[in-house]
Amino acid sequence: MYTAVPAAGGTGYGILVIHAWWGLNGFFKGVCDRLAGEGLVALAPDLFEGQVVTTPAAAKKLRASPKREPTYRTLLRAIETLQAHPAVRGPTIGVVGFSMGGHWALWLSQRADLPIAATGTYYGARSGDYSQSRSAFLGHFAERDEWVSDAALKKLKTSLAAAGRDAALHVYPGTGHWFAEADRTDAYQPQAADLAWQRTVRYLQKQLGP
Repeated sequence: MYTAVPAAGGTGYGILVIHAWWGLNGFFKGVCDRLAGEGLVALAPDLFEGQVVTTPAAAKKLRASPKREPTYRTLLRAIETLQAHPAVRGPTIGVVGFSMGGHWALWLSQRADLPIAATGTYYGARSGDYSQSRSAFLGHFAERDEWVSDAALKKLKTSLAAAGRDAALHVYPGTGHWFAEADRTDAYQPQAADLAWQRTVRYLQKQLGP
């Protein structure tokens, strides 16, 4: 796990960061550092046990490889660790996931037993039953996405609406999958990434704040 806390012994609301299928690489650790710079306490579990890859083909193999611990258990353990961190304040947490991590963030948010009040997903969509969710939702999606279809995004919107959940799902013109990840030079769109980041920070602070 990688943890980042506000400077000078500060405290903040807890944020679980779930990496994409590349593994817990420098970019996602940097997301934690940036959140800490905004006065939040960020924790990113390592779902791939230290392995990091850079190509989709390698990522597919890595995602499918056996793990010592099922992914959902790693995530639940990470939530417990985050909540127990001495720098975390407040009874609820936020979750931010990227691609595969967004898919998992949405899965976690459906569980009424988890203290998730804010869920942010970057180009990860998952339909399902959100009627027991305690979370509000923010989504960042690409205009042209070979990994997330328009139908998948529509199903997510329908699922959230049916459950009466508060949701703001943004589509960024001229972008493709992974547009927010600065190390994906083939896909990175800095203007869209900056706007998505600003929206994410404001959203987390608003939903977790008093």
